[in-house]
Amino acid sequence: MWKLLKNDSDSCARRGIFRFPHGEVHTPAFFPVATQAALKGLSPRDAEMIGIQGLLVNAYHVFLRPGTKIIRNAGGLHRFMGVPVPIITDSGGYQIFSLERLREVSDAGVRFQSHLDGSSVFLTPEEVMRIQLDLAPDVALPLDECVKYPCGKSEASAAAQRTFAWARRSKEYYDGHSHPATLFFGIIQGSVYPDLRRRSLEQICSLRPDGLCLGGLSVGEPNDLRYNMVSLIEKHADPALLRYFMGYGKPLDILEAVRRGVDLFDCVLPTRVARTGTVYTDAGKLVVRNASCREDFRPLDPECGCEVCQNFSRAYLRHLVQAGEILGVQLLSYHNVYWYIRFLARIREALDADGFEEFRRTFASRYGGPEGSQQ
Repeated sequence: MWKLLKNDSDSCARRGIFRFPHGEVHTPAFFPVATQAALKGLSPRDAEMIGIQGLLVNAYHVFLRPGTKIIRNAGGLHRFMGVPVPIITDSGGYQIFSLERLREVSDAGVRFQSHLDGSSVFLTPEEVMRIQLDLAPDVALPLDECVKYPCGKSEASAAAQRTFAWARRSKEYYDGHSHPATLFFGIIQGSVYPDLRRRSLEQICSLRPDGLCLGGLSVGEPNDLRYNMVSLIEKHADPALLRYFMGYGKPLDILEAVRRGVDLFDCVLPTRVARTGTVYTDAGKLVVRNASCREDFRPLDPECGCEVCQNFSRAYLRHLVQAGEILGVQLLSYHNVYWYIRFLARIREALDADGFEEFRRTFASRYGGPEGSQQ
């Protein structure tokens, strides 16, 4: 399902096309996150104009609200949301990490205390897969256990083994039920331990997934350890399988991951930082709410072709943010998502032109330090 178009001559970066049930996605690619079946601050029409290739929806959250039955009766997520692009649903594995105080993990599954009303919900791997097949996404992910960093090797090993056991049960359920428009991706765990990652990769590949997910990274570990794990997967994974780095999205990090053979990313950052009055530009992050933008009549990014940069100034956008106008969040979200989609498109263009390493170095020099913040 993933077709190689080109390998970079100076790194492990690669260009390709992945055929999802709802359309082709050119990789490397970025999927914005629509956690609760909505891309925060943007309408489906906005997303279409921006040119997003796909979305990530959190199955755990939409299971709690509005509920699987409503979405299934609507005809699945695509019809419910009014979007035609590919959709991946996350299983709730990240909530094992992020909702640590509201869950109990066992080999049988996970018991969550709902953050909405306090009710208890027990989810088995089979139930999580059933929920996702009812949602009818392009890709369903098995329940996995994401451990925090630092994490002892014995704990990481136990979590990786549980992740595989859950994945096997999930795949058995998936194989036994009708799902003409939903693929199955496997999730690799093992924290920052190379032997655990290698074992997890081999185990997940034994299930014959349609793609590979890198899970349990970007949870506090140092960059060098993270990059070592990504390089290990690139070295040992079947090159015919898509490599999807879950929840990873800082621009400089994306470049380093692409350099190591990653094909797909998702992250909440574009819309999350927009809600705090911050945007991404080629010169780094710009905090629009700062006083320096009060009488700055330049666009957010002079090199950006989005509707926001073509029509509004930093001064006006700062005014909207300071006044608490919803339009401010909408416009900053539009710019950020557009900027990310265009950023990945430029990476693909650089790969096509045999200029990825030059693009990576030039971009990093302009972006402004590890956090990429404008002065």
